Amino acid sequence: MQANLVLFALDQTLRQHERIRRGAQRSGGYNADDLIRHYNCGDLDAVVFSRDSAQVPPLANTSLRLSARELRLARDIDRYFRQELIYKRNHRMGDRVLRLLRANPGQSFFFAFGAGHFLGNNTVLDFVRQGGFDIEHIMATRSIPE
Repeated sequence: MQANLVLFALDQTLRQHERIRRGAQRSGGYNADDLIRHYNCGDLDAVVFSRDSAQVPPLANTSLRLSARELRLARDIDRYFRQELIYKRNHRMGDRVLRLLRANPGQSFFFAFGAGHFLGNNTVLDFVRQGGFDIEHIMATRSIPE
């Protein structure tokens, strides 16, 4: 990323955090109870989770007043982080899962990922599905056969 984009991102992020600290803006985060409730209902793709989880606050959606140029920069930075921190990482993780499954047919595996890898678009599960595997949501109350 170019130095001017890095400086802009740092400046805007600091402004966001200052507004959150003063109470002028909500952090917009979700807690574990939200994730568990939506997982149990089988709707992790619900509207509340339709945004991607980059652990980086989006700069283009702030309540800060941005000029047209700044808004364009913010969107470029958001797109960069989404691509680098979410999509590429999920793709690498999905590829690892696919390699293991294909190299060991008939063998059972248990994979654990952070909740953010199941939210939004281009999730680890999306890449595994694209690799030709079926994904089944199993409710917490259901027994898993041995």
